Formats: sequence, structure tokens, C-alpha cells
Amino acid sequence: MGNSPVAPGTLASFAGALVAIILWNMPFTYGTVTIFITVLGLLVSGPMEDMLKSKDPSCVVIDEVSGILIALFLLPLDWPVLITAFFLFRALDMFKLYPVNQMEKFEGGLGIMMDDIVAGVYTNIVMHIAIRWAGIV
Repeated sequence: MGNSPVAPGTLASFAGALVAIILWNMPFTYGTVTIFITVLGLLVSGPMEDMLKSKDPSCVVIDEVSGILIALFLLPLDWPVLITAFFLFRALDMFKLYPVNQMEKFEGGLGIMMDDIVAGVYTNIVMHIAIRWAGIV
């Protein structure tokens, strides 16, 4: 995914969404996997950045996997919800609204991971509000 010449972040987000679908009915396992991937990303993405001598290299996509898992956490397994959350997360990640844009200023793995973590949290909050407002749940 990370070495894909076309949209590596979107492909990684799609893979993360598939993991979310598989783990949907197991919230404890889902949360544990999300925490594990997030911590792993924090630990490995900084050294990858150093090794590749590139700020937030496009081949490092664990941040997108972590972000989409956060974005989809505890949302209902419903195709319109899933698709909307996926595209909202990708938009927030790409357009980097405040304070997502500030997160990239951190050094190393924290800078790589935090913008996607915050985009995932934003997406999750917006989706939960929209679902409650629309009366889906």
C-alpha cells in the first residue's frame, strides 16, 4: 500500500476500514487493535522518517490505518455511515483543518501520526452527532 504509485493513504485507509468491519462486533478487540496500531505507528514512523530522510514519507501509511480505525470506532455497521465516515476522514486528513494542520509540526513519529489521529477523532465525533441527530441509532 505505502509503495502504491496512486493514493497510498487512501488504500491504507481502505485496508483499515476492512479491519474495522472484521472487528465491528468485538469492541474490546477493536479498541485493543486500534491502540496497538497507534502505538506501533508512533514507535516506527519516526525512525522510518529518519531512515528515508523525508518528512512524513508517503510510504508510511500506518497513520492512515490508525486514523480510520479511530474514525469508525463504535459507529453502527451501516454502509451509508461507513462510506460517509470514510470520505469525511479522508477529506479531513487531506485538507488538514485546524488543529489538524498544527499536528504535523511535531517532530518524528508524533508529527506523522497526530494529524491522522485528530482527523479520526474529528470524524468519529461528527459522525456520532450526525447519527444521533438523524435518528439512525
